[in-house]
Amino acid sequence: MRYGDEDRESENVEDRRGQGGPMFRFPRGFPGGAEGTRIQIPVGGGGISLTTLVIIGVIMLFLGINPLDLLSEGQYPQVPQMPQQTDVPKSPGRQATRGPDIPGLPGGTSVRTEDDMKRFVSQVLADTEDVWTRVFAGFGKRYTEPQMVLFTGAARTACGTGMAQMGPFYCPLDRKIYIDLSFYDMMKRKFDAPGDFAQAYVIAHEVGHHVQKLLGIADKVQELKQQSDETDANALQVRMELQADCLAGVWANLNDQVKNRLQPGDVEEGLNAASQIGDDMIQRRTQGQVVPDAFTHGSSEQRVRWFKRGLEAGEVSQCDTFNASSL
Repeated sequence: MRYGDEDRESENVEDRRGQGGPMFRFPRGFPGGAEGTRIQIPVGGGGISLTTLVIIGVIMLFLGINPLDLLSEGQYPQVPQMPQQTDVPKSPGRQATRGPDIPGLPGGTSVRTEDDMKRFVSQVLADTEDVWTRVFAGFGKRYTEPQMVLFTGAARTACGTGMAQMGPFYCPLDRKIYIDLSFYDMMKRKFDAPGDFAQAYVIAHEVGHHVQKLLGIADKVQELKQQSDETDANALQVRMELQADCLAGVWANLNDQVKNRLQPGDVEEGLNAASQIGDDMIQRRTQGQVVPDAFTHGSSEQRVRWFKRGLEAGEVSQCDTFNASSL
């Protein structure tokens, strides 16, 4: 991707790296405070301590998603539909100059140093701010920018304690995206998903969850999940995640129209990343078998399909996963 020193960095980045992990405590509203559910990129098994597994288990116990079956012919008419998008202006919402590629980092390579990574994620977040501000203006709405928190190991959030092993996540209670930058090394080593556009896709996916929150989709889905049994709740969550993938693709399309960020090989990096973190791929790696009813993010094929759909269309209206007859 084409980023340089001159490109704007977001002012909404909070750097907590090196501060150490907080002691675990339940977030506000527990038990039953399901609004605080973290929406995250899955990372699968391996390298997670027993203590972490116990904590995750306790959180999921308190978030118990149960009762009524809401699925009606595979559709979710109660979930707010994606608004119709007017033509998005081709001028950036804020002044942003296109600089040269990061020195020594040709297209298709990953950002190497921590300073480079911080600058890169700040610039990607700035680009999401510019695009979604313009898109929301087309809806007649105001886009409220999320914050991004960089942390090491663990971080206290309004949704509870976030662990690096969980992967990047969005907390709807404080409207912040949390990421331990070591996840990018994990993407390269564990998931065979290197590259700067793959890294940008991860951020854009979490910003997609913020967009869902602002549009009222996240709250409605959470309400439906609380009335559903586990299988149906998982199915709802899959549609949430695939929609966030699609929104990440929409962002990449609209951003490239204005700033010409993409280089040869970038799209392939993004599609590969979406494929590598599909639930079926992760389950196959970690437990040797695939259990579709346990999917929470979608299969590799589904994630690639919806990310590609948003990337090719550049239209938010194309991301209505809740009324799609098939995923």
